Amino acid sequence: MMTLPALEVLRPASVEEAVKLLASHPHARPLAGGTDLVPNLKYGMYDAGPVIALRGLSRELRYVREEQGDLRLGALCTLDQLAKDPLVTARLPALADAAAHVAGPQLRRMGTLGGNLCLDTRCVYINQSHFWRNALGFCLKKDGSVCHVVAQGKRCVAAASNDTAPVLLTLDASVRLVSPRGARLLPLADFYVTDGVKNTQLAPDELLTEVRVPQRALGMRQAFLKLRTRAAVDFPALNLAVALRAREGVLESLSLCVSALAAKPHVVKGLDDLLGQPYGTARALGDELGKRAHKQCRPLTNINVDPEWRREILPVLVRRAVERALA
Repeated sequence: MMTLPALEVLRPASVEEAVKLLASHPHARPLAGGTDLVPNLKYGMYDAGPVIALRGLSRELRYVREEQGDLRLGALCTLDQLAKDPLVTARLPALADAAAHVAGPQLRRMGTLGGNLCLDTRCVYINQSHFWRNALGFCLKKDGSVCHVVAQGKRCVAAASNDTAPVLLTLDASVRLVSPRGARLLPLADFYVTDGVKNTQLAPDELLTEVRVPQRALGMRQAFLKLRTRAAVDFPALNLAVALRAREGVLESLSLCVSALAAKPHVVKGLDDLLGQPYGTARALGDELGKRAHKQCRPLTNINVDPEWRREILPVLVRRAVERALA
């Protein structure tokens, strides 16, 4: 049985106090729902520094509201709340769907939007016990100098496995980050980087406090799909989201994001030539996007699902997502 190491728990009463604690404790980690952090602490993946419990900030950071046309989501909104909130289900149905597909009901009641966006990357070679990893000789992500996924790899390719990120990327969302130096608004497209050891731009003394979805995205047709081994609980073998706007059969905007491939969600490129053109049927558009996604996306052996099968099923999932968005 794996147990938690001895931990110091710090309990700030405000965002201002929380970021000061992060600044003064370089090895501290924020604890929201704990659905990812606690198991990883048990695995011995992190140094057992203090944890900064954020539950006391719920009044400050748990909200869903419209301001100046944009939809603002507090980082401590639970995934269960997002899956059921009337405003989210009406304006951001793909996000509600993605939240509803995370883990199981108990974990969704604990897990938060901010925690899901900042979810640590996963890999079959790292999300194991310390004993298992030691027998293998560790890896680039923790304590080792080799990558077991990519021979001679110089950068960790553990997979981004958060389900809310692909949806919010297709909707051009931004995140508000707060530190002792003040607040900054960063496009979610710039938030993620291609390093599996730490795949976000979040500084050690920063806290993600809010997600903003711009007004122009709220009316888009959108859909989310997730491939996993079982129908519930599992992390994605693939997940993807599509968002588009069309008028009288002509595309006005289009975005497709595929994730659970490598450290950074992949926004499919080169779709501008489809804009301003009649798309024909939903199936035809889905097939075309599926071909382009298949060409750009190459799953790796960083999760315990055959990468070639994941790549071959990708166009099917893209077509289904497009058909759902246009239904």
